[in-house]
This record gives sequence, structure tokens and C-alpha cells, in this order.
Amino acid sequence: MSTVIMTCGLICCGKSTYAKRLKNENNAVILSIDDLTLSMFPEGSGDMHDTYVMRSEQYLLELSLQILNAGIDVILDWGLWDRATRNRIREFYASHGGIKTELHYLQIPSDVWEERINKRNASDEAAYYVDEGLLEKVKSIFEEPSEEEIDVLVES
Repeated sequence: MSTVIMTCGLICCGKSTYAKRLKNENNAVILSIDDLTLSMFPEGSGDMHDTYVMRSEQYLLELSLQILNAGIDVILDWGLWDRATRNRIREFYASHGGIKTELHYLQIPSDVWEERINKRNASDEAAYYVDEGLLEKVKSIFEEPSEEEIDVLVES
């Protein structure tokens, strides 16, 4: 039976790099909201960003069912910043035949996190620039998963 690996962690904690490694190890498919929204809105989506993220999430959840039904594991390269979202995703898969999910939490020390944010902001890579507003949003929303939620702890 195919599995959904849900990556969880702060922005710039290494989720995408980790997802790529898992993809190669497990012959899986990565579904990334950031990749989808950045490809549609390379200059940004302004005030509609959160709406487009929610629509992208729903699209990718439905797409994941097709991939899983083909016998391929799926990696959700999402932040899953709050407990309610993590629970909603688990419930979605449970309601579609009890599809197995695993939460992989990428924990990062604050000094390493700051270094990675600065490195991303200085690079030309296709990723969200982390300005003070985004940083404050992340800090206000992020709920560290409890031990009961975590299937795999990855320390960066």
C-alpha cells in the first residue's frame, strides 16, 4: 500500500531538500505547494496568496489520490505549520480508504534557521523571499508537532 509522507517544519528548514532525498530513496512523487504557486505567480500573488495556497492544496490532495492509486508513494512538501491543518490532511486520507500517512518533522536550531533564511534571500533560486512580514507570519502560525504526531524526527 502506498504511503503519504507529510513534511512539517519552518520555512527554510530543509523540507524540499529532504523531500528530494526521500523521492530518490523511495521512488516517490513530490507534491509541492510552493513549486505550484511560484510557477503560476512568479512575481507573487499579493493579497490572494493564502487563497491560492488553499486552492493549490485541494488540487494537490486530489492529485495525490491518483498517484497513490497507481501504487506510488507521495511526499507532501508543505509546511503543515499548524495542528489543525495536519489533522485535516490526515482525516482526508483516512476518509479515502485509510491511506497510511507519516509525519516527518524537520527540527532546526534557531541559529541554523537564520543562516538558511539569509542564504535563501541572497540566492537566485526560485523560492519565496523571506521578508520580515513572512517571518512574523510563520512565527505566529507555527505549532510545533507533539511527540504523538511525529512519526520521523529529522534534526537539521
